[in-house]
Formats: sequence, C-alpha cells, structure tokens
Amino acid sequence: MSVQERKQRERAERERLIVATARELAEQQGWDAVTTRQLAERIEYSQPVLYSHFRGKREIIGAVALEGATEMAAAVRAATSAEDDPRARVTALARAYLDFAERNPAVYDALFQLDGGLAYAREDTPEPLKDAFAALLECLAEVAGDGIAPGLFTEMFWAALHGLATLTRTGRLLPEDAEPRVELLVDRLAMV
Repeated sequence: MSVQERKQRERAERERLIVATARELAEQQGWDAVTTRQLAERIEYSQPVLYSHFRGKREIIGAVALEGATEMAAAVRAATSAEDDPRARVTALARAYLDFAERNPAVYDALFQLDGGLAYAREDTPEPLKDAFAALLECLAEVAGDGIAPGLFTEMFWAALHGLATLTRTGRLLPEDAEPRVELLVDRLAMV
C-alpha cells in the first residue's frame, strides 16, 4: 500500500468516525448537543481536523442523512421483499418506515427535518436520497391506481407516513392506535 493510499484510507476512517460520533451524540442528546467542540473532544482530534472533513455542522447533518437514507432504503427493501401480496408489501413498507423513524430519531431528523445542505427532488439530489425514494416507489408503483402517476402517489404516501412518524414521536397521537392507522392508510390510499 502506498503512502497516498494509506492517507486516503485514514482520512476515510476519520470521516466515518466523525459521522458515527455525531450520530451517536445526536441520538443520545439531540442535535443541539452536536458541536464541533464536542465532536473534537469525543473523537480526540482537533477542531481544525474536523473542519478539514466538514465545513461545519450542516455538512455533518448531511452526511448522517445520506447514511440514514441508505439504511432506510435497505430496511424498506428487506421488509417488502419478504411479502408476496401487494397489500402485504405496502403494509410492510409502512411498518418498516415508521419503525426506522422510531428507532433512529436523530437520523430521521437529519433526513427530513434539519438542513443538511442536501438537494431533494432535483437533478442534483444525492444518490442515497434518490435510492431511498426509489425503495418506496418500487413497492408503491403497483398500487397507485389507474391514471395516477406512481411518483406522485409515492410522494403522497410518503407524506402520510412522515406525518404519522412525526406526530407519533411528538406524542400527538395515541400510541395504541398505531397499527389501526397503518391499516387505514394502506386501505384508503393503496389500491389493493
């Protein structure tokens, strides 16, 4: 291994450590606790080292969001691939999405609530974000209904899931009605 390759590998490892530490800190204490000073202390590197990887917290949030998008896409695909029936696939998608949001609140915030400097729904949208949407579209396209654009239907279904995830997390919905909400969403929106 050349010196250049070793330096590149070490840089990539430092970057992964920064992102993992930011994510861990955000999940434990919230995004307000994620500061360059706090991260530098936790990873035992100086703040200038952090700034050599990320210009600031916004870019770190973006990196966590991209990592989260990849994980969410994998979770949705794993859940839906286990089902044969279209209705069961849509139900599995909804549960996987809501479970991901519940298990990873800081990552979910990085993806959908906070400014990570990422472009959404544009040509320059990063691939992990496009792939997360594609994971939803792959399942939902078959149940969109006649004359309804699959992408538009996927956006609407996603918006409903996001609303459920957000309202549930903030305690604005009764927890005992979580499963009936999923069933109602699938019954009313998905044409299966």
